[in-house]
Amino acid sequence: MNAKRLTGLIAATYTPFDAVGQLRLEQTPQMVEHLIAAGVSGLYVCGSTGEGMSLTSAERRLVAESYVQAADGRLPVIIQVGHNSVVEAKQLAAHAQAIGADAVSATCPSYFKVQSAQLLVDCMREIAGGAPNLPFYYYHIPVLTGSSIDIAQFMQLGGQQIPNLVGLKYTDTKLHEFQQCLKLQNERFDVVWGCDEMLLGALASGSTGAIGSTYNIAAPLYHQIIAAFEAGDWNEARALQNQAIEMINAIGTFPFHSAMKAILGMLGYDFGDCRLPQRALTPDEKIRLRELLCQVGFFEGFVTR
Repeated sequence: MNAKRLTGLIAATYTPFDAVGQLRLEQTPQMVEHLIAAGVSGLYVCGSTGEGMSLTSAERRLVAESYVQAADGRLPVIIQVGHNSVVEAKQLAAHAQAIGADAVSATCPSYFKVQSAQLLVDCMREIAGGAPNLPFYYYHIPVLTGSSIDIAQFMQLGGQQIPNLVGLKYTDTKLHEFQQCLKLQNERFDVVWGCDEMLLGALASGSTGAIGSTYNIAAPLYHQIIAAFEAGDWNEARALQNQAIEMINAIGTFPFHSAMKAILGMLGYDFGDCRLPQRALTPDEKIRLRELLCQVGFFEGFVTR
């Protein structure tokens, strides 16, 4: 399948909830406008950041629809459809195609562990078959799925057996493996980086696109990293990447996505709290989070408002 490659910063979007944890999708258009203004070049919906695994399938359909409608064709929308039920994931993929999404992506089932690269291909072929007209990206995030399959072997086999497999969302820290996947079959696959704190290393390894959570709040910082890299100013690029690391470390002092939602609130985007099993930050924790962010200069030029 010929598909346009994902480039630049793709925001892994958050799902808005109200005070009692129900969907508050009237917030979606405001967030999409904010991300477009920040120069984000795509939206990755219902992934880990968007708490896709904590939503019902009916809710996932509604969230997907809200982002596709709000984007209105101005930037690509990728819908993450992974589910412990392969049948359910295939149905979510079909829905994504029906509503006009630009691509689908999926994690592997994680309760019953996938035991081989071929079995992973079998699962992803079934899911991708729900949206045969859309590009399909496998979502490799072993820290959450527990899958230890050789990802390069999967891509080799998948390229032969999954007609619409075009790429990979690579959310791991093994730059050598990421680079290996980039080079497979004469650079056939669109391999998109997924660890914000290592963006510079990924750029040096050949990345041209990245999907991440903190692009929701600090896209200007990452744009400056990319600009410094492209200009060959390695000292500046390293300094900027270090600022991103300091920001991420401050956020990671707390439950990460709960802290990110608290930051969205500080910036004027009320997306509520995360659903269980993730917990909300306490009022004292929110105060401490703001203090830590001030210490690393978060509100002084790199934040997306």
